[in-house]
Amino acid sequence: MKRIFFLFFLLSISVYGQEKVTISGTVYDNQTNETLIGVSIYFPELSTGTTTNEYGFYSLTIPTGTYKIQVSYLGFTTINKSINLTEKITKDFKLSESSESLNEIVIETDIEKLNIKTPQMSVNKLTSATIKQIPVVLGEADIIKSLILLPGVTSAGEGASGFNVRGGAADQNLILLDEAIVFNSSHLFGFFSVFNPDVVKDVKLYKGGIPARFGGRLSSVLDIYQKEGNSKDFNFTGGIGLVSSRLLAEGPIEKEKSSFVVAGRASYAHLFLPLFNNDNKAYFYDVNSKVNYRFNDRNNVFLSTYFGKDVFGVNESFINDYGNNVLNLRWNHLFSEKIFSNLSLIYSDYFYGLTLDFVGFEWDSGITNFNIKYDFKHYLNEKFTLSYGINNIYSKFNPGEIVPNREDSGIQPQKLIDKYANEFAAYIATEHRINNKLALEYGIRFSHFTRLGQEELNTYENDNPVLYNQEFKRYESAEATGVNTYQRSDVLASFQNFEPRFSLSYLINDETSVKLSYNRMVQYLHLLSNTSSPTPLDIWTPSGPFVKPQLLNQFAIGYFKSIQDGSYSLETEAFYKDIENRIDYINGANLIANNEIETVILNGQARAYGLEILLKKNEGNFKGWLAYTLSKSEQQTPGRSENEPGINAGEWYNTPFDKTHDISLNGSYEVSKKWTFNANFLFQTGQPTNYPVGQYEISGLNVPIYDDNRRNADRLPAYHRLDISATLTPDKNKNRTWQGEWVFGIYNVYGRQNAASINFRQNRETRRNEAVQTSIFGLVPSVTYNFKF
Repeated sequence: MKRIFFLFFLLSISVYGQEKVTISGTVYDNQTNETLIGVSIYFPELSTGTTTNEYGFYSLTIPTGTYKIQVSYLGFTTINKSINLTEKITKDFKLSESSESLNEIVIETDIEKLNIKTPQMSVNKLTSATIKQIPVVLGEADIIKSLILLPGVTSAGEGASGFNVRGGAADQNLILLDEAIVFNSSHLFGFFSVFNPDVVKDVKLYKGGIPARFGGRLSSVLDIYQKEGNSKDFNFTGGIGLVSSRLLAEGPIEKEKSSFVVAGRASYAHLFLPLFNNDNKAYFYDVNSKVNYRFNDRNNVFLSTYFGKDVFGVNESFINDYGNNVLNLRWNHLFSEKIFSNLSLIYSDYFYGLTLDFVGFEWDSGITNFNIKYDFKHYLNEKFTLSYGINNIYSKFNPGEIVPNREDSGIQPQKLIDKYANEFAAYIATEHRINNKLALEYGIRFSHFTRLGQEELNTYENDNPVLYNQEFKRYESAEATGVNTYQRSDVLASFQNFEPRFSLSYLINDETSVKLSYNRMVQYLHLLSNTSSPTPLDIWTPSGPFVKPQLLNQFAIGYFKSIQDGSYSLETEAFYKDIENRIDYINGANLIANNEIETVILNGQARAYGLEILLKKNEGNFKGWLAYTLSKSEQQTPGRSENEPGINAGEWYNTPFDKTHDISLNGSYEVSKKWTFNANFLFQTGQPTNYPVGQYEISGLNVPIYDDNRRNADRLPAYHRLDISATLTPDKNKNRTWQGEWVFGIYNVYGRQNAASINFRQNRETRRNEAVQTSIFGLVPSVTYNFKF
């Protein structure tokens, strides 16, 4: 570490020794006065530039002189002007939208040569303009569903929560909303995401080459920022659909200085179920809010919140509710024109409950964390930018509590033991431009995780909670030999790791570059789930005496090309991921309400590798992309000694999220200012599963037999579907305050019955065995009216 800091010190001295001046400032949307993220600030004569950070700030140190400056951002008119730099200067810019539109989110294209030059790779960015054009089920625009159209990103199928990145599990994704951790990104078990597209300002998905400021997960980082609100005028935006509606209000608190934004969403399809004598219910609602106050050019304060809840019930006898609560208070401070800082105090809570009235009890569980982080960005000069900071997260885990909800239930109250942990991290990283062809990003993160004391902790003979039964040839849970009690301040286990990060970009010419990246990540939290996708009843647990942290090494190499001056672009990447200490489950593992979870899990390893190709058409009336991923995702848990076979006989087997082939095709055609047509097609190799290898008969019933040594050896049928939509923007929108549009869509045009699962059973009438496929959606039409005033 001393050598690394010494290197940074020498580099900083060398750059300060040159006679240069600094230009810095903030870039705003001229209409709303909101800051813009990722705006390109470029000096063509110097072949150098930078981009605005997450709060719209930029800083660049260059030689004195008179230069042309280009300030460009997708969807906005580019500013081209001449500027004379003789001394340091603060220069703010305001960009105007090139066209007015209701569309809120778009996948940003790499149309600027600066993106070809930067070493950042394995990143997909979404900014303000058109995800709403992507056809989705039930007509509800959805960020997660749009990410799945990108290479390396898949889902477990319709009605499945979460998403998978480069063969990783859903719990290996770090999901941040205004820097606050979101533990469940799905509404209604995956039919919708928790992110209201109206309030989202910027989205980045990091699949590899992950910056050192991020940590705690292995596969990806989904970094989402909410809008700040219009500090000039009051505006309302919303939409009315068949199953849900949404409304956003924004405006100034003090003009040009302070603003607010409040957005709400709710589904209401369940209200119509009683008309069909159906007492079931399934609905969600969420509320986003944000206020900000700009004290002066050096100090801004933000307060953002999110609250969302889902409720699913069957005849009042079964009710499942779950949701997220987050709150973040942030302070931006500019120490100088070269040092930007952000201090955040964050609260995040994920709760999940269950009421089983026919049994007579309620179940409640969740995870809560308190997070403080302080980040700095030091713009030394046009070739060297330094980032550093600290982060501390304190977490409380409530695995579950059972409470009887009526006197005659016969259920005894039971409380699983709460768990506590603290995770501290510090990082330092740099963006270093060696010359006009070679650029680097490198840094290191240090993380220290402490499992804190709890009321009770079982002890086991030889510290081994899982035993192998030689007689029956199977793994079994060990019996506890005793119980230790601890104070909260006690340390049950601690782990510390260095996590180096490195990325390189080499410019072959102005249109072509190759990139390399390596990152090491550590994940101290684990989602205990033996299903193919997370459910609200899955339990998060921290690393500790019996559960080791997961460790990842990922390598990637890519080729990037801008074609016909950015009209087309080609991105290809190959990656390899190696994971240590991936949790695996013994056969017959029970995860629900298990106070001794260490007795059903083993530590194994995992790997994933593949090739991603993304071809985009970025300009013209027709835009779109073709994404293809060829990949493999496997897991292995060998025996702990020569006398144990391990899981699946110690052989590698497919993870539940292994998809050999993944093809996505998206297109948008603007026929006129009035009509726009959109379509997307998806094809994925079928999800791994297990089919029976035999059967036995008991009491006249045939019971299927599964081979414990053939985990995920079979597959569901291939998944594919075609979606289309048409957007009608009435001519009367022109020159009036009320702007409206109609979106008509058909999800799964040819009615493909994609298999969510296949179950094997004996037909009660014919007494013959049969395989029964469960499908979620067939053809689904939708209509949505969006408005803005």
